[in-house]
Amino acid sequence: MSPKPPRGWHCLSIDETLDHLGAGPEGLAADEARRRLDSAGPNRIAAGRRHSPLLIFLHQFSDLMILVLLAAALISGLVGEPQDAIAILVIVLLNGVIGAVQEYRAERALAVLRRMASPEARVLRDGRVQSVDATTLVPGDLVLVEAGNLVPADLRLIETEALEADESALTGESQAVSKTTEALADASLPPGDRRNLLYKSSLVGRGRGRGIVVATGMHTEIGRIAGLLRSEHRVKTPLQQRLTRFGHCLALVVLAICVLIFLAGTLRGEPVLLMFLTAVSLAVAAIPEALPAVVTVSLAFGARKLGRRHALVRKLPAVETLGAVTYICTDKTGTLTQNRMRAERFWADGELRDALPAPDGDSVWSELGRALALNNDVVANGDEVRGEATELALFEAAARFGYDKAALEAGQPRLGVLAFTSERQQMTTLHRLDDGGIAYVKGSPERVLPQCSRHLADGERFDPEAVLARAEALAGEGYRVLALASRRFDRLTAEPDPEQIEHALSFVGLVALIDPPRPEVPQAVEECRQAGIVPVMITGDHPATARAIARRLGICDDDAPVMTGAELSRLSGDELARRVGQLRVYARVSPEQKIRIVRALQAQGEFVAMTGDGINDAPALKRAGIGVAMGQKGTDVAREAADMVLLDDNFATIVSAVREGRRIYDNIRKFIRYTMTSNAGEIWTLFLAPFIGLPIPLLPIHILWINLITDGLPGLAFAAEPAEPGSMRRPPRPPDENVFARGMWQQILWVGLLIGGLSLAAEAWAWGRGVEHWQTVVFTVLTLAQLFNALAVRGERMSLWQLGLGSNRPMLGAVLLTFSLQLMAIYLPLFNDLLRTQPLPPGDLAVSILLASLVLPASEAEKWLIRRGFIYRPPARGS
Repeated sequence: MSPKPPRGWHCLSIDETLDHLGAGPEGLAADEARRRLDSAGPNRIAAGRRHSPLLIFLHQFSDLMILVLLAAALISGLVGEPQDAIAILVIVLLNGVIGAVQEYRAERALAVLRRMASPEARVLRDGRVQSVDATTLVPGDLVLVEAGNLVPADLRLIETEALEADESALTGESQAVSKTTEALADASLPPGDRRNLLYKSSLVGRGRGRGIVVATGMHTEIGRIAGLLRSEHRVKTPLQQRLTRFGHCLALVVLAICVLIFLAGTLRGEPVLLMFLTAVSLAVAAIPEALPAVVTVSLAFGARKLGRRHALVRKLPAVETLGAVTYICTDKTGTLTQNRMRAERFWADGELRDALPAPDGDSVWSELGRALALNNDVVANGDEVRGEATELALFEAAARFGYDKAALEAGQPRLGVLAFTSERQQMTTLHRLDDGGIAYVKGSPERVLPQCSRHLADGERFDPEAVLARAEALAGEGYRVLALASRRFDRLTAEPDPEQIEHALSFVGLVALIDPPRPEVPQAVEECRQAGIVPVMITGDHPATARAIARRLGICDDDAPVMTGAELSRLSGDELARRVGQLRVYARVSPEQKIRIVRALQAQGEFVAMTGDGINDAPALKRAGIGVAMGQKGTDVAREAADMVLLDDNFATIVSAVREGRRIYDNIRKFIRYTMTSNAGEIWTLFLAPFIGLPIPLLPIHILWINLITDGLPGLAFAAEPAEPGSMRRPPRPPDENVFARGMWQQILWVGLLIGGLSLAAEAWAWGRGVEHWQTVVFTVLTLAQLFNALAVRGERMSLWQLGLGSNRPMLGAVLLTFSLQLMAIYLPLFNDLLRTQPLPPGDLAVSILLASLVLPASEAEKWLIRRGFIYRPPARGS
C-alpha cells in the first residue's frame, strides 16, 4: 500500500486507486485487513489532551486582577479586618468555580467529534459482504453504502447508482451532491467539488454505491478539521483584555497610594503605626473587590435574559463580548437561509413568473404544474411528506398552487420511471392517459434541452440555445435551474426504453430553486449595519448562489466581488490582510480558509464573531472572538465549540444579544466609574488634608466601613440598569479601547476631587467650630456623596430625571438601604462604639446631606455638556 498520491485521490482513475492501495474488486482478505489496522490504527478521531478538573480550577486564579484581590484579602487579615478578607475570598472562589465549570464544558467539543462515527459498516472482505465495526476499517477496504447511511470513512467511489450525499455539515454546500466515479483533472478542487469522493460522517441521501477506503481516522477530511479544532486557541474577550489592563494599572496605583499617604502623614508628624494602618486600609478600599461579583452577576443576568430570547450562553464572557463585535462572519446554509430548497420562479411560454396559475386545462402553465407534481418520488402519508430535498421543493410548489399529486395520479397513474443518475442528470416518469400515455422529463437544462424539438406552448421549432441562455441568467442570480419537458404517446409500456422515450420532447418550462433566506434576516442585517457591525458571508456554496443570497440580505451590493476558496489560496497573508476589509462574500472555502479569514480580520484590529452550524465551522467558531452556533440544525461539534447557541437558529437573535452585550459592558463601565470616583474621593480627602492644615479626617475603620457598604449593594445594583436609548445606533467600541476611554479618567479625576473637596469643606466647617463630632461629619459626607454619585453614574449621557428613579428599583433600594445603614452608624450606640462615631445634631446632618448632594447637579451638568458634544466626543469609526 503506497502513501497518499500527490495529486489527490479524486484525480486517480478507479484502476489507479485500486493499484495504489493494493486492493482488488473482491475486497481485502481478513488477515491483510488486520495487518493494515495494526499499521494505520483505528478509524476514530484522536482525543485531544484533556485537563483535569483541578488544573482547570487552579488556572482560574492566574489573572492579575484576582491576584491583586488575594493580596488585598491577605492585607485585610493582617490589619485585623477578617470580615473584609472573608468577603474577598468568597468572591474570588465563586468566580473561580464558575470559570472552571465553563472551561470544562468547552473541552467536551472533541469528545463529541469522536462520537460522530458510524457504529457499523458493510464491507466486502474475502469476497463476501459482511458488517464490521467502523473503527476497524482500513485503507483499501471496499465499503457499500445506500440511502440513510452515515459514511464511515473517506471513500473513492468505484460504483454509483443515483447516488447523492448531504455534505452540508462538512462543506457548507446547501444542495445534495450528485456523485460520480469519473476521475477529475483539477488537483486543486475544494472538497465540495470532488464529486467522486464520499466523506466520513456525511449522509447518503439517495441511491447506493461502492467505494474504496482512502483515508481513516485523523487522515479523513473530518479528522483534519478535528486537528484544526484541537490546535486552535481561544482569544481573550475584550472584557478580559480590559480587566487585565485595569488590574495592572490598579496594582501600580494601589502601591503608590500606600507610599504617598504614609509619607505625607509621617512627615506631618502623625504616628507611624496609625499612618501605616490608614495607608493600608485606604489601599484595600481602593481595590474594587466587588468588581468580579458585579461582572459575574451582570453576565449571569444577561445570560438568563438571552435564554428567554432563545440564545443559550455557554460561556458567561460571551454575553458581554457580543457588544464589542465589529465583524460577524456568518455561514449561509441554515444560518441566513432556511436550509431547504424552494421553487421560487417559473418560466414558460416566454414569461417569467413568481407563481403558477391555477389549473386551467391544457395550457402550458397547467402542464408545468402537472409535471412538477407527478415527476418525483415524494411519498405523502397524511401530514408526513418524505423525499429528496429538490423533489420535495417541486412537490410543495405544485401543491401550493393547486396541483395535488394524489388527485393527478388517480387520473394519470404512473406506469414506469427512468431514474435519475449522476450520469443521466435527468428523471423521466411515464403515466397512462385515456388516449395513450405521457412522459414527463426533468433534469439539468444542459441535458434536457438538446432532447427537445418543439415548444409545447405553440408547437414551434425549438431553439435550445435561447432557452439555455435564460437558464444561465437564472443560475447567475443564484438559482438551481431545472428544465421540464413532456412527450405524448399513443401507447406506453411499463418497461420503457430511454432511447425511445427521451427524444423529440416538447419543452414545457424552467423552474428556479433556491435555499431561501430567512424572512427576518434582512432586518437583522440592517440593524447590524446601524450598529456599526459588518456582516460577512463565508460559505461552501457556489459563488453565484452566495452572491445572490448576500444581495438579497443587504450584505453586499450588486457589483461586490466574491472571493472563492481557490482565489484565496493564492493570496499571501499580507495580501489577504490588505483585501479582507473590502470583502463581504466568500464562496467555496475550506475550514482552514475560514480560520485564515478570521485571523486576517483579527490582525486588522477587528473583533470577530463567527456563526455556523456544520462540522466545518467548528475550528473557526473556536478561533473567533465569539462563536455562535445554531441549536436546531447545527451539529453537536459546532455547538460544543461555540460560546453561544441560538436555540431558534434565528440570525435576528444575534441582534438582541448584541444589544444585551452592549448594555452589560456599559453597566460594568458604570460600576468601575462609580467605584473609582468614590475611592478617588476618599484618597483626595486623606491626601490633601495635611497640606491644608487639617488633621487626618478618617480612621482606618471609617475607610473600611465606607468601602463595605457603598461598594457592595449599589455596585451590584448596576447589573440591573436598563440599556440607554441609542445603544444600537452607535459604532462598536474598538476592541483595544481602554476601559477608561471616552472621558472616564477625566470623570474619575474631577468627580473624585469634587467628593474630596466637599469632604474637606465639611471637615473645615465642623473642625473650625470645634465640635467633637467633626470626624463623623466628614465620615457622613463622604459616604452620602458616594450614594449620590451612584445615582448620577446611572446614565452616561441621559440625566437621572430622564431615566427615572424607578427605572432601576434595585439601585433605588440599595441607596435607601445604604443610607439607613449610615444613619445606624451615626445614631446607634453599638455602632458608635464599633466605628468611633458620635450622633449628629439634625442641623449638622442636614448640612452633611446638602453638601453630599452637590455631586448630583455637578454630574448632571457634565452630562448636559456631553449630550451637546462639547466634551468627550467619541471618535468616528466607519463600518
